[in-house]
This record gives sequence, C-alpha cells and structure tokens, in this order.
Amino acid sequence: MKSRETLIRLKRFQVDEKRRRVAQIEMMIADFERMANELDREIKAEEARSGINDTGHFAYPTYAKAAKGRRDNLQQSADNLRGQLDEAKAALAEAFEDMKKVEILDDREKTAERAVQGARDQAAMDAIGLRMNRV
Repeated sequence: MKSRETLIRLKRFQVDEKRRRVAQIEMMIADFERMANELDREIKAEEARSGINDTGHFAYPTYAKAAKGRRDNLQQSADNLRGQLDEAKAALAEAFEDMKKVEILDDREKTAERAVQGARDQAAMDAIGLRMNRV
C-alpha cells in the first residue's frame, strides 16, 4: 500500500516538474519574442531618424546593424526553444500517461480491496445473525 502511494506521489512530482519545464520554456520564448519586437521598433526608429533603410548603404546606422544582429540571434534562440518546447510537451504527455496508468491501477486495486472487505463484513454480519437466531 505504501509503495503504491509513494509511486503515485513520484509520478505526480514528475508531471509537475515537466509542467514547470514547459512553462519555463514558453516564458523564455515569449521574452525573446518581446525583446525581438522591441529591437524591431528601435531599428525602424533609427532608420527613420537617419533616413536610410538600405543596410548596404555606407551611412546605414551602426546601432541599427547591431540591433538587427541581436534581433536575429533572439529569433534564432526562440526557434531553438520551440524545438525544446515540443520535446518537453511530449515528455509531459508521456509522464501524464504514466501517472494516469498508476492512478487507474490504484483505483482498481482499492475497489477490489473494498469488495473483499465488504464480503468479509457481510459474512461476519451473517454469522452474527445466525447466532442470534439460534438463541
């Protein structure tokens, strides 16, 4: 009985850990996308201020070039995290399935134990009833 409860607690802990990992990756992706969008606005503002939109132009703003590089790195990192997110979601689904299997097995075993105990209780009550009728 205790080992079953321990196993259920372990499976729930594993599911919670996987949920936290998924949430953490989703937050990181959202942060990277927010920072990339912010850099996009800054790039557009710098291009508007200088009046030069062509990155090949000799007078293209240095800050805009650097910001584009950072933005591209952020977008690439977000794309890499999306792959990790897919893996983390698959691991979460698998852990959840494992937990449900253990919980279902536990429910079945408890139901069987209750049925056996109910039969024992009924037999004991029947025995008491028979004794009472003899007297």
